[in-house]
Amino acid sequence: MRANRSIPSSTIIPVLRYSDVPQAAAWLCRTFGFTERLRIGDHRVQLHVGDGAVVVADSGTENTAPLPTHAIMVRVADVDAHHIQADAAGAVILHLPTSYPYGERQYTAVDIGGHIWTFSQTVEDVEPADWGGELLTP
Repeated sequence: MRANRSIPSSTIIPVLRYSDVPQAAAWLCRTFGFTERLRIGDHRVQLHVGDGAVVVADSGTENTAPLPTHAIMVRVADVDAHHIQADAAGAVILHLPTSYPYGERQYTAVDIGGHIWTFSQTVEDVEPADWGGELLTP
């Protein structure tokens, strides 16, 4: 799998939503020993501990519906092939595969339990400052 400075190297990355992202990130670091890796405005922070990672994201609303409290991001080698397989197997696709300026191609699906999964393929190694991120520790 390709490396990208804009995403943690972990294969599976939990995404936890909070109403106050900076406060939650600071609390998780102070309380559980996480380290801030990357800040994206005040709406998203990547944290790491050991070889693991977690993303703290804003719990705001999208299309006037509250976002779920958590989601899971999984890094895959070929997001388009993965999307075709998931779609054929009956996953509800929320967002089709799309390439983003931070060097990831992603799609989002819902599983049979209502859990949200984002599958991500690194397509380019991008300096976070190029798209508005602030890399704190590599």
